[in-house]
Amino acid sequence: MSEIVLAKYGEIALKGLNKNTFEDVLVRNIRRRISKYGKFEYKKAQSTLYISPKNDDCDMDSVMEALQKVFGIAKLCRAKGFDKDFEAISTKGIDYVAEALENANTFKVASKRADKKFPMKSPEICRELGGVILDRFPHLEVDVNNPDVIVTVEIREEQAFVHATNIDGAGGIPVGSSGRAMLLLSGGIDSPVAGYMMAKRGVAISAIHFESPPYTSERARMKVEKLASIMANYCGRINFYCVPFTEIQEQIKNNCDEEYFTIIMRRLMMEIAQRICEKQDIPSLVTGESIGQVASQTMYAMVCTDNACRMPVFRPVIGMDKREIVEISRKIDTFETSIEPYEDCCTVFTPKHPRTKPVLEEVINAQNKFDFEELIAKAVEETTAHYIDANK
Repeated sequence: MSEIVLAKYGEIALKGLNKNTFEDVLVRNIRRRISKYGKFEYKKAQSTLYISPKNDDCDMDSVMEALQKVFGIAKLCRAKGFDKDFEAISTKGIDYVAEALENANTFKVASKRADKKFPMKSPEICRELGGVILDRFPHLEVDVNNPDVIVTVEIREEQAFVHATNIDGAGGIPVGSSGRAMLLLSGGIDSPVAGYMMAKRGVAISAIHFESPPYTSERARMKVEKLASIMANYCGRINFYCVPFTEIQEQIKNNCDEEYFTIIMRRLMMEIAQRICEKQDIPSLVTGESIGQVASQTMYAMVCTDNACRMPVFRPVIGMDKREIVEISRKIDTFETSIEPYEDCCTVFTPKHPRTKPVLEEVINAQNKFDFEELIAKAVEETTAHYIDANK
């Protein structure tokens, strides 16, 4: 039998009567992610998805790499199925994991006996197979607490599966099982992390970016598209919207009080994003705001920003400090791109002394010094959209 992949559920296993719905979304996401590496069959059993290649030329290394970034999977392993016979398990099964054992110093055997008709109980399987391994690999020692290798035997209904490596999956729940949201994606460190965290909770992410040529360059937009392509390794395909924002920023600068520039800018961004969301049936927004990080992200400033919103705004990194956000950005490979020196529109016309405790009434009065409606409608009309796929 060919090598297969066992994708073991995390939270999905706890979903009760809704479990099948989550499983179906997970299978759909996996199909999309690994279809380019070969043709596969899928079988669900006992909170595990069995992914079997239909032919011998499937790229299993790439499959494993891709699956580590699919939300909904807690653990992954490559395994091989054998006849439910202890002789086969102790010979061919140990041959399969021999390389891992040869490179280890300690090991233990774990057994899961789902098929209760199998004549040996789990403790007996562990004891007998451990003896076989010690005879074959005399350099090994048994360590039941912290072994280098855990040889696992799973006695299932159809076959016995043997494997020696468990790899952590991405966790969370499948993307698309918790609705849709629009991420305000800048070129910074925080917003890609915010999108990743919402996707981990099953939210399908679209992204909107505001550009202000000639104050921002084409390279700046390309940087943000690159960030979206890295995120797509976890989030799946992202519908990317790019909004021309130059005229609006110039009119804020020319007509509104400088100390309120950033807050008014963010209020107008939210308005534009919401209008595009309403067209696309997207019910919520996501931002990378972390409370107190900059002047526009104080609690007072966020109250003024939220006043312009008529749909929920999720801020998954709001309670994190910069170190925690950077740690996640490194984990998901967005950090190095985020720190590339291409400015986004949020740095255009930045006030010298922004208000950190703005009063909502004063902000509204400052914004009303100019009628932005025509420019908002124009920006929405001229917004471009295209899909961005994973960069690997």
